[in-house]
Amino acid sequence: MQLETDRLVLQELSWSDLDNIHAFHSIPDVAKFNTIGIPKDIGITKNIIKGAIEDQSNNPRSVYGWIVRLKHDNSFIGETGMSSSNDRFKRGEIHYHLSPVFWKQGFGTEIAQRLIKFGFEDLHLHRIEAGVATNNIGSIRVLEKSGMIREGLRRGILPIRGKWCDNYMYAILEGDYIQK
Repeated sequence: MQLETDRLVLQELSWSDLDNIHAFHSIPDVAKFNTIGIPKDIGITKNIIKGAIEDQSNNPRSVYGWIVRLKHDNSFIGETGMSSSNDRFKRGEIHYHLSPVFWKQGFGTEIAQRLIKFGFEDLHLHRIEAGVATNNIGSIRVLEKSGMIREGLRRGILPIRGKWCDNYMYAILEGDYIQK
């Protein structure tokens, strides 16, 4: 499964992406707000992407993962994903990580908006959520530009570098999306 935006191609994860994903997750700025931190070895990275790759053969699926590439030259710039509840709650949760070289260029918003479209139009979800560390200003901007609304604060929920951090919860409902 491949998703596209004006500037990006989201290609479904495969085992051939393991080295790129491992190197990417080893960048300190990428791992700054990531609860997994910098993976100690490639085996940890393999376990991180394993669920998304193995779920590709399931029907219905509940885990989706993509690498993100620039459309014009196929450069790897990050990874993204979505999990869905596959139950009566029709809920999904998105995440995205970009190489710092590509921050502040609108790519995060482009990815989030495409995932929201996929969730509502293809998966027929009712609600799409995202959590974000309260001091991750860039990601907060991405979620708000994507039409998501801050619904609350979850205190001390994120284990980041040995410290429990607070998290804002964002969401968008299908009715919010349809009204756009």
